[in-house]
Amino acid sequence: MELGIKGKKALVCASSKGLGFGCAQALAEAGVDLVMNARGSEALEASAETLRKFGVSVETVAADVTSAEGQAAVLKAAEGVDILVNNAGGPPPGLWSDWDRDDFIGAIDANMLTPITFMKNLLPGMMDKGWGRVVNITSQSVKAPIPQLGLSNAARAGLTGYVAGTARQVAGHGVTINNLLPGIHATDRANALDGPVAEKDGITIEEARARRSATIPAGRYGTSEEFGAACAFLCSQHAGFIVGQNLLLDGGAVNLSM
Repeated sequence: MELGIKGKKALVCASSKGLGFGCAQALAEAGVDLVMNARGSEALEASAETLRKFGVSVETVAADVTSAEGQAAVLKAAEGVDILVNNAGGPPPGLWSDWDRDDFIGAIDANMLTPITFMKNLLPGMMDKGWGRVVNITSQSVKAPIPQLGLSNAARAGLTGYVAGTARQVAGHGVTINNLLPGIHATDRANALDGPVAEKDGITIEEARARRSATIPAGRYGTSEEFGAACAFLCSQHAGFIVGQNLLLDGGAVNLSM
């Protein structure tokens, strides 16, 4: 399918690897010029070079987007973008008794306030042009909170509430905002979640993955490539009537009747 976005420009946050890279790759394949961001410059440059083979322009900004300085650097490079993909690694798992106020502030900064900052700064330009796409990578926990991910549950639910109202306020200007809700995918985040389980239960990480895969109707973890393809569709010319939605990509793990 021709996505109709060749020549557009996109900012993809946390895109040196994992789901962010999957999104950047799918957009590059569609002919979208990129601004890629991540904290580590070495991995970021290597990923950018991989995507330049698609014949698109790729600019990199190595920065921590939860800091004011990092946000300023990324926004300068992203001036005039047509597409924004917000993404950030989730906070660590734990128990309710593990977290204090600073832990919650950190989670909210990374997974709620940072994407809101990018939307507030980049939406006006999209609205002026009469076309724009925003995709926020959140989590399946927005639909079905995960007990050990209380920090993520709280921060991402806040972002979801913000998007629900904002998406409907900007849709009339040709700008859509939607959220992608990943379940478990074969990324470093999966390793971070499976590692402690393996250690606690005295099994290998491969056994921990097999155990988790057995709870997913699809019988496997997702891939960054299929996740990226879903993101690229939401960014395409065909998705202009999809507004303020929360799309699960979880292999059927969350069972919702409505």
